[in-house]
Amino acid sequence: MDDATPSYVLAFDTANEVIAIGLGRLDAAARSIELVASVEVEARRASNTQLVPRIDELCARAGVAREKIACVCVGRGPGSFTGVRIALATAKGIASALEVGLVGVSSLDAVAWGAWKAAERGELLVVADAMRREVYPVEYRLDDEGAVRLTADRVVKAAEFAEELGGSAGDGSAAASEWFIAGDGLRKYAELFSGVGTVLSEKLWTPTGAGLLLALQAAWRAGECDPFDAERHDPGLLLPVYTRLSDAEENERQRLARVDGSLAGKRGSRHVTMNDTAIANARANGEGIAYKPLDARHVADVAALEAAVMGTDAWNEALVADELGRADRVWWAAYAADPKMPLSAEAPLVGYAGGWVVDGDLQILKVGVDPAWRRHGIARVLLARVADDARNLGARTSSLEVRTGNAGAQALYAALGYEALGRRPRYYSDGEDALIMQGPLPTITLAAVPNGAVADARPGHVSGPGATEVAPYGEDASDDDVAGEPRRGASCAALGREDDGAAVRRPLILAIESSCDETAAAVIDGGEVLRSDVVATQVDFHARFGGVVPEIASRKHIEAICGVCDEALDVAAASLGRSRLRWRDLDAVAVTYAPGLVGALVVGVAFAKGAAWGADIPFIVVNHLEGHLYANKIGLEDFAPPAVVSLVSGGNTLLVHMADWGDYRVLGATIDDAVGEAFDKVAKALGLGYPGGPVVSKFAAEGDPDAIPFPRAMLHSGDLRFSLSGLKTAVVTYINSERAAGRELNVPDICASFTAAVVDVQVAKARTALRETGAPTFCLGGGVAANPTLRAAYEQMCAEEGVRLVMPPLASCGDNAGMIAEVALDRYRAGAFSPLSTDALAHGDLEVPY
Repeated sequence: MDDATPSYVLAFDTANEVIAIGLGRLDAAARSIELVASVEVEARRASNTQLVPRIDELCARAGVAREKIACVCVGRGPGSFTGVRIALATAKGIASALEVGLVGVSSLDAVAWGAWKAAERGELLVVADAMRREVYPVEYRLDDEGAVRLTADRVVKAAEFAEELGGSAGDGSAAASEWFIAGDGLRKYAELFSGVGTVLSEKLWTPTGAGLLLALQAAWRAGECDPFDAERHDPGLLLPVYTRLSDAEENERQRLARVDGSLAGKRGSRHVTMNDTAIANARANGEGIAYKPLDARHVADVAALEAAVMGTDAWNEALVADELGRADRVWWAAYAADPKMPLSAEAPLVGYAGGWVVDGDLQILKVGVDPAWRRHGIARVLLARVADDARNLGARTSSLEVRTGNAGAQALYAALGYEALGRRPRYYSDGEDALIMQGPLPTITLAAVPNGAVADARPGHVSGPGATEVAPYGEDASDDDVAGEPRRGASCAALGREDDGAAVRRPLILAIESSCDETAAAVIDGGEVLRSDVVATQVDFHARFGGVVPEIASRKHIEAICGVCDEALDVAAASLGRSRLRWRDLDAVAVTYAPGLVGALVVGVAFAKGAAWGADIPFIVVNHLEGHLYANKIGLEDFAPPAVVSLVSGGNTLLVHMADWGDYRVLGATIDDAVGEAFDKVAKALGLGYPGGPVVSKFAAEGDPDAIPFPRAMLHSGDLRFSLSGLKTAVVTYINSERAAGRELNVPDICASFTAAVVDVQVAKARTALRETGAPTFCLGGGVAANPTLRAAYEQMCAEEGVRLVMPPLASCGDNAGMIAEVALDRYRAGAFSPLSTDALAHGDLEVPY
């Protein structure tokens, strides 16, 4: 291997309070890794600020240039959810920018290999902290050959596990006194485990750089990975190791396992809370199919469909009901429903699937689809939904049995990556043999589509092993390239040019947005032309809860971010007439860093920092709220301050005076709920589903805005502040009083009256702001800016006041990366670059320069 060939691996882990980094030299012939340098440092909840700078420092100290890195290895947990995602997002960014493979190893395996490196031999128990008084326990055998894992990942209460150990190992492999014990769980639970073995030195409780490299080497020698095979180890495919569903999903499973379904009507009361109605929030796709976890009310429907499609092997109601509510079982169902309406209790069940997670394997128990609804991809989606939950419960592989005569089912499983392992003679009740199949877990990838386009109505694309699919970009760029100076003397070949056509106008910036439930990326050039603007929405994953679940949002960002950025680069390349656009061809990477959901922001920030380091280009951060102000430039290129802006979204309601770009003064803000939040809560109370804005607007168009005199909160407050909480409460109270009186709800009138109450206050305060500031222009920003009633009211108000009205395109009202790119371009020109120690922030003051 010559000196110019990349021959190093960079490994790191932040699954707990220690940052561990290792650099190793790869030997392809021996499948070995020589430790070159390593570092372990206490992070103290600062992994996202320290990780990339520490990586840069270690590489510089070891004299290893980033171009020499042939592979990135990352500890993928289990551990702190945020810590695991920081490492994984950073690793995805670095590997993507370097165009090398990304290999994941268990963070607990890295602990075991660290103990082995320290010459410990015998039976090892690793107990990592899982929070909530729980631990992740894994048993190992350390011998002269290496560390051998004996048990699968799981999560259990610390006290219960200590009691479970008793006087011997879980599998009887060692007496209690013979155990060595490590893991950061000892920091909290040392007393529980000190009596069952010898506690190792604290420096061996967490992953080390050497341990990560040894875990990778073991996987390499076992044929489980190849550090030199970038195609096999696509960064977009690697996911964290979880051992549980999110809290929202766990609570949902418990609720759905109860026969009454927890609906107020089943309780004999007409009072329905917003949480009650969330059960009906699942919506059908364009083909009229809704997917949601199986609930106890549909057990009889499953049993009936079982009898129709499974014959003598069908389960009865009791067997199906016994499955629900079990912590190691996952069941999903498909229903035929109206795509325009929330899922009703009467929607017929047309498919179901269930699985059992045991020892890291998802055993598919049942897959059934109504014959009349076949050829709709229902089985694929159900399997992927089951597998998605199973993966979060610690499953790594999947297995099943299928009739040897069922060629169609075998073809489906083969397409998803399952392989035949053997037969079970006379397995079925009628004597037919079963074919045993095993494979990777089917995955759901969020479809990345051009901003404003209609995505595939299915809930994500279901793929087999290694497959990632995004929807094609449907527009052809019409803007001409403008000549400019290439960055750092970049050649035509570096930009994928096949001829001497027009050069790219610099700078070329990729921007990322991940502040809530949209994963988005866009590329902008120096001519202020958006060369791509791509978004992958998570709405389907949150809809059944009636609102965004932060933990689910963060998990989905990790899954989607590579595919979204890849699509943004590909679309930009096509727009520029190039065959390819690479990270190294960019001039900067930008990302939303505040405000928003911290768990969601962290993913985008960590990924962007990793990509910026890997491509050796500047890193730019953008305030999400400023992005919404800049969104007006997307619809009208000559838009410029001064102006008054109404920024209304799911999390923000502001009136802002823009004296100039970057010079903002908040005139008034909500003191409680945001406008978008109020729309979501009213929709939830009515059982209309999520997101609330579009569905409330649809019904409002058919109703009487004067039918119900809902309050206009703070209309005459004498200032420019807003309050939506009281209005929301008034609407919910009205809904429940009508139900209590036995009257049928007039949903259109409720929606129209509620919308009118919101709009009246928004418009009145905006009018006051324009008069006080004398601004010649009024514009909008935020998802609620797409509301047709609000837009029409602003049009009338601006005409009356004689000011110019600028509104962003509907596609640019919600969260998108195009608006982040617009801000990033100005920040690039101003040299406003950020260090790679920058962190995500839940709050960001629009008035404060950054």
